[in-house]
Amino acid sequence: MVMIRSLFFDIDGTLVSFKTHCIPESTVCAIAEAHKKGIGVYISTGRPKKIITNLDPIEEYIDGYITANGALCFIDDKATGKRVEICCNPIPSHDVQTLMADATHHGYPCVVVGEKDVAVYNHGSVFDRVFVEGLKVGNIDLTTNASDIVVNQRILQFSPFIDTDHEHDLMQRMSGCVSGRWHPEFTDITSQKADKGKGLIAMARHIGLDISETMAFGDGGNDTAILRTAGIGVAMGNACDKAIQAADYITTSVDDNGIMNALTHFGVI
Repeated sequence: MVMIRSLFFDIDGTLVSFKTHCIPESTVCAIAEAHKKGIGVYISTGRPKKIITNLDPIEEYIDGYITANGALCFIDDKATGKRVEICCNPIPSHDVQTLMADATHHGYPCVVVGEKDVAVYNHGSVFDRVFVEGLKVGNIDLTTNASDIVVNQRILQFSPFIDTDHEHDLMQRMSGCVSGRWHPEFTDITSQKADKGKGLIAMARHIGLDISETMAFGDGGNDTAILRTAGIGVAMGNACDKAIQAADYITTSVDDNGIMNALTHFGVI
């Protein structure tokens, strides 16, 4: 049987159902059982920590975070209450300026993720519909000035509300960045040095794991790197085609006990 020592979980569509906006009880039980056996539990998400609002049922089991698609990875030391930064790969300044100029010219909304704060540039109804109503992210202060964040903080990620054609054109002009789309109405743009797979490698190195001892779960296009990198990459039954093609194993959907079924299948629990 495969010896897995750490698990890495995407949030939206993997841990949390898009239908109920909750973590299924079977997933909570499976993660609690894995943690009880001494297996590490890590989050691997496109969200920055500031807008991770839906993990309360498993919060006590989480050992570390790959956030903003790998742009910032850290461990919260529960004994000291201090955060240990594992790696940080911000977007190059020239690419920051390129995107901000493009968003200004075309007027589309864009979530700007700084190392400390999150803001919305060109706030519009699509942001409310997708983030607030659809993803239940209601804690972004819309009075925060995105331009101030750009000037004063390292920028970890942009999430512009653009279609795939505009995305393709924009990325031609942002040579230091990559785009990971997991939602039809926006994409996540990070430094080329940052993706979830690179985040897993950095985390494994820090905690002394061989990559073969890791298992990652995901469902979206931004999960492909970590699914390919992990010792075992598991795509949810509700995953997109790119995630399924990148995975070693396909489990059932998030709403059909997918995480518990996969962990049972591989003898992790």
